[in-house]
Amino acid sequence: MADGDAPSPSPTRSSTSDEKSKAAERLSQITSHVSQSSASVEPTPNTSRRRSRRKSDENELPANYSDILGQISTLQKIASTPNPNHRGYVRQKKAGKLWVRERVDLILDKGTFREVGSVSGEVNWKKTGEAREEIVDYTPSNNVQGFGKMKGRTVVFTADDYSLRAGHADGALKAKTVYMEKLALALKLPMIKLVDGASGGGSVTTIKKEGWSYIPSVEALPYAAQQLNEGIPNLGAVLGPAIGLGAARVVMCHFAVMAGDIGSLFNAGPNVVAGATFEEGLSFTELGGPSMHCTNGTIDNLAANEAECFEQMRTVLSFLPNCGRQVPPTIQSDDPIDRTSPDLSTIIPRNLNRMYDPRRIITEVVDRDSWFEIGALWGLTAIVGLARLAGCPVGIISLNCEVNAGAIDAAGSQKCTRHLRFCDIFNIPVLQFVDCPGYAIGTVAERTATMRHGIALATAYYTTTMPIFNVITRRAYGVAGGVMARCRNPPMNVAWPSGNWGSLPLNGGIDVGHRFELSEIERTEGVEARKEKYRELDEEYRRLMNPVRTANSFGVEEIIDPAVTRSVVCTWTRHLYDIVLPQRVADRASGRLNPVFG
Repeated sequence: MADGDAPSPSPTRSSTSDEKSKAAERLSQITSHVSQSSASVEPTPNTSRRRSRRKSDENELPANYSDILGQISTLQKIASTPNPNHRGYVRQKKAGKLWVRERVDLILDKGTFREVGSVSGEVNWKKTGEAREEIVDYTPSNNVQGFGKMKGRTVVFTADDYSLRAGHADGALKAKTVYMEKLALALKLPMIKLVDGASGGGSVTTIKKEGWSYIPSVEALPYAAQQLNEGIPNLGAVLGPAIGLGAARVVMCHFAVMAGDIGSLFNAGPNVVAGATFEEGLSFTELGGPSMHCTNGTIDNLAANEAECFEQMRTVLSFLPNCGRQVPPTIQSDDPIDRTSPDLSTIIPRNLNRMYDPRRIITEVVDRDSWFEIGALWGLTAIVGLARLAGCPVGIISLNCEVNAGAIDAAGSQKCTRHLRFCDIFNIPVLQFVDCPGYAIGTVAERTATMRHGIALATAYYTTTMPIFNVITRRAYGVAGGVMARCRNPPMNVAWPSGNWGSLPLNGGIDVGHRFELSEIERTEGVEARKEKYRELDEEYRRLMNPVRTANSFGVEEIIDPAVTRSVVCTWTRHLYDIVLPQRVADRASGRLNPVFG
């Protein structure tokens, strides 16, 4: 540019100036925004903005729902913490009974209980603000339910809390119990029931509470009945007074046990009984204690206390599958299959009029320490229970020659019938030790309908389908003996050399079969001649009844040395668990096989 020339405007410089102006304006806006934000964060008293913001915080509910979770935690803590001043809790302890939560801890594996309906119950609320309230008072449902483990097995669990409303229906939620019954069906899990109270039974105060009288309903029982027939284990314990529906729930189990120190069971309590039958002053124990119901078959077993009840329930569960579509669980056994028992060779007396201990045969043959008897205090002519052979569960049936010479009576028939259906529903093979002189006879037998119950037993033998193996240890007489020994086709029998069988025992049978002949001899030759003929007939029949003659004609499959019985039955059992039972559960799954418990 020459000296003296006037400068000309530069377009670049003008553009830069505009940009700087815009940048300055932008910076001013940002500075203002930052200032406003800082003012809202920093504590600045007497500003309307701060007052508005704090009011909003107070009304706003926590984003993490901690208020709801806090309420749940509070209710759970109240339910799980005993109140030593509550009269129901004091009554429970004075009666020598565990509190319901203590029972949960005792029966289930430590730390495995997961409650369902943990906050169900009645709550009084107090409004504390907009959309806010707090718990004033809480009465939990008097039935604790959920999941847990027993010796590692997952179970569904329900337990009455007698300290609240004595277990009456108006202290519990019926829907909760029904739900758990449905859940056991849906998940195919065993159901454990600890009954202490009415357990869903009625109370007249319910009428006052609802304002109207109702037709009773038993919504849970159909689902319980379905569980029984599907082979979902139902195990119950009576841990206090089991009344009305509570009694029904525990009796309607595959296995029920009563605590001898605190248990009782009845349709209605002493006050109701006094008004209806005029039997006044009855205690719980007198009305329906262990001496009543553990000896009449209403309850299977007696236990000394609550802890023993729980141990018996664990033991029974260890033999059972989760449902009827499974093979029973097996364990490793260190008891040799080929273990011999020389004492068994002499346990049956040669004199047929002498008795022996039939339980000793059972414990000698089965795996050591595996025998668990069911119903030891009732139906005494029969012995039933569970045991293991080579680690595999089996049902045991034996008649008891020490009671009524082993003749099976009405109660014994009922006991065996129940056990056959129990084993059938759980796919448990049955080992029978047969020493059966027949059905009981005499006026007592006729009065107690022995034949009716005996034929019900025969029906159970012929309508159940689980495998049965018979060891004929001594007698097999009449209809009862024939049913036991020949109820399967083909029958699986072995006999001991002490075997003795026929239509009738010789004692009495000779008199019946040779009545005319003996009478004529007595009439024509005298009493001594009759006695001599009787002795000749008796000797002849005893020679002809040598069990070897039966084996010669293949009337018995095999006669074995009693000492090797264990080896024979263990071999049979292992084959069943390897081959037969898997096919059986497949048939049940497909609907081709549908056993019924009740």
